[in-house]
Amino acid sequence: MRAWYYDNLEGHPRLPHHSGREVGIEKLEALKVRLWKVPVDDEGKGWEEHIARISKENDFKNNDTISVTREGLGDEYEEILKEFFDEHLHEDDETRFVVKGAGYYDVREHPTDEWIRMYICKGDLVSIPKGIYHRFMLDEQNEIAGLRLWKNVPNWTPVPRTQESDKNTFRIGYLDSLRDAGISVPQGWFEWVSSTINRVIFRV
Repeated sequence: MRAWYYDNLEGHPRLPHHSGREVGIEKLEALKVRLWKVPVDDEGKGWEEHIARISKENDFKNNDTISVTREGLGDEYEEILKEFFDEHLHEDDETRFVVKGAGYYDVREHPTDEWIRMYICKGDLVSIPKGIYHRFMLDEQNEIAGLRLWKNVPNWTPVPRTQESDKNTFRIGYLDSLRDAGISVPQGWFEWVSSTINRVIFRV
């Protein structure tokens, strides 16, 4: 896994869009992104015991296989990728393990709101925290396959970024976790959200 700031220049999102500014694992961990490296052999095997151990340690009770390819998705391929790349959050952690292929997770740095692009490939296990704004795109190989992992019944319905999503309970909880970890949040932000929620709750 490598990470860098997204350059925001024109060009297909499957391109690297490398700004020249690398991002270290410590920065991603501060944003509550979790990362593991798991061995995968040339035949796409050798990872099973490692994933079983990590799953037990992190209470990942369930998993299933995923595959995103042009051949597999047919006419819906481009539309599905477009949906993946629309900025959104989830109300559950999004945990993925790559066995084959590669792609990009872009996550919003807080409080700068810059995109950080993570390049994930074979052997990378990444967990995107609930409440963080993010998006996904394949690279130029146009293929990724692996596992989805989750604890209980997952809720991966995308919540598009809007002013309303900024008031989402899981978004507020995510920002609370950053504040508790010592990452600054714009002054007055929590007061504004609280007053807005109170107006909604107590509206007659």
